Amino acid sequence: MSMQTRSGGIGTRARAIGLAAVRGFGLALVTLPGALLGFVLTVVSLALVPIGIGLVTTPWVLTGVRAFADWRRVLAAEWGGVRIPSAYRPVPRDANPWTRTFGLLRDPATWRDLRWLPVDMTAGFVTALLPAVFVLYPLEGLAVAAGLWRPLAASGGYWYGFVRVADQASALAAGALGIALLALAPLAPRLLTVHFRLTRTVLGAGQGELAERVRVLTETRRDAVDTSAAELRRIERDLHDGAQARLVAMGMDLGTIEVLLDKDPAQAKRLLAQARQSSVDALAELRDLVRGIHPPVLAERGLGDAVRALALRLPVATEVSVELGERADAPVESAAYFAVSEILTNAVKHADADRIWIDLHQVEGMLRITVTDNGRGGAVVAAGSGLAGVERRLGTFDGVLAVSSPAGGPTMVTMEIPCV
Repeated sequence: MSMQTRSGGIGTRARAIGLAAVRGFGLALVTLPGALLGFVLTVVSLALVPIGIGLVTTPWVLTGVRAFADWRRVLAAEWGGVRIPSAYRPVPRDANPWTRTFGLLRDPATWRDLRWLPVDMTAGFVTALLPAVFVLYPLEGLAVAAGLWRPLAASGGYWYGFVRVADQASALAAGALGIALLALAPLAPRLLTVHFRLTRTVLGAGQGELAERVRVLTETRRDAVDTSAAELRRIERDLHDGAQARLVAMGMDLGTIEVLLDKDPAQAKRLLAQARQSSVDALAELRDLVRGIHPPVLAERGLGDAVRALALRLPVATEVSVELGERADAPVESAAYFAVSEILTNAVKHADADRIWIDLHQVEGMLRITVTDNGRGGAVVAAGSGLAGVERRLGTFDGVLAVSSPAGGPTMVTMEIPCV
């Protein structure tokens, strides 16, 4: 039994090392070109501001940099357990170019992003690549020692690290170097965590961080109050236009029935049937209204089953994966449920998708939800859009939203909310 436990532990450790190497390699492939492209475009766009062109291009470029940074925040939380708070000041999309450009440039978070890009394309690239180097590069050294050196040396010489491979002896030296590097492979998961901590140090730091945090909390509180007021107005409107109107009509029918009972029993009977149908419709509308406030399945069975029930009502094939431990606080579950509902509604209405995947899991006190569809893409978090509403809803609970939706799809919306 102890041997099985030991072998299982070794297997788990090996999978963690391999996963860190693959993630680090993929991250390195994106880090260097992404950070370099963002930095160059930003510098060029800012240089064009005096002649007016930059007033148009800068908001788009800085919005792209923010999206890139938010995507890295999500990866840092999911892959490294490192939380990097996002504290951007909102800028209305319908504002004029001058207001949008200088609104973005006055945001301290914008300059943190721009300081982070050079670090990400240098030290960030190296710390992301090292896990792959320690795991994958030694395999090449062992292959060279096993005989691959012959065709490589025949082509004019070959360098493995700092060893020039020209014969079997130097090939064995390359294999020894590969083994030495492989001995460092267990450091791969920690190196990936170092990469994300470096990102947090640059991307999340700032002398005015506390003041910025207070400002963000003030804005999210205001958004929560506005959202609650809008929700109350919606409930009042639905009650007035729906159930209340039916109940009033039913009361008038009952009054007419009292008059017709002796004079025209047949007409009274028809009105009774109409009143009964009105009561059924009013009850159905009240149930729909209550479900819109807080679905009973959410209160009784939790977020996972509530999202499954939501998926069953969609006209699109939907797969739901749930890995949740203890239930989150009721307000958090409610916010997550309605956020998922809004995103699914957007996917059905606008994405033209024929398949949707929903993943819910809970790690270290954080609720992480990913909704992916194979639609046409192009989703953006714009003022007045459903995604902007979802972002405000999550911001009330210190949650974050990241959207990846290239033209042509697929679209992946990732949300992260503290469970408490």
